[in-house]
Amino acid sequence: MLKRLTIWFLIFAIFIANFAMVFVYMGFKLNQQYIAQNLCINRFKPSIHCNGHCYFMRKIRQAEENEKKQSTKGNSGRVEISFFQEPFSISFIEPIISDKAATSFRFFVYRYISQYLNSIFRPPKSLV
Repeated sequence: MLKRLTIWFLIFAIFIANFAMVFVYMGFKLNQQYIAQNLCINRFKPSIHCNGHCYFMRKIRQAEENEKKQSTKGNSGRVEISFFQEPFSISFIEPIISDKAATSFRFFVYRYISQYLNSIFRPPKSLV
């Protein structure tokens, strides 16, 4: 039970971290009317038709700055050590082929004699 709870918590945390901008946008769209009437910088200038987009852009900039701070904060104490190794290579020895071996192939032909097999494996005799 504890493992499943931990797994779901980690999945949720990764999901939130990767989709922070999506959540900012969804929060803006759900509360756009309230933001346009109460929080918008240009709410007293109806000719601009801002509708809260200035507030939305400010929140996006804040989210990006927070993300940059977290990425630099996490990497400040780390040192990167690179290790390079030449890949292991295998070199094969090529066989030496001579013309003499190709012409003397007839001596290596195996002559198969099947008398032994014919004495064991044979078709059944008919009873008639």
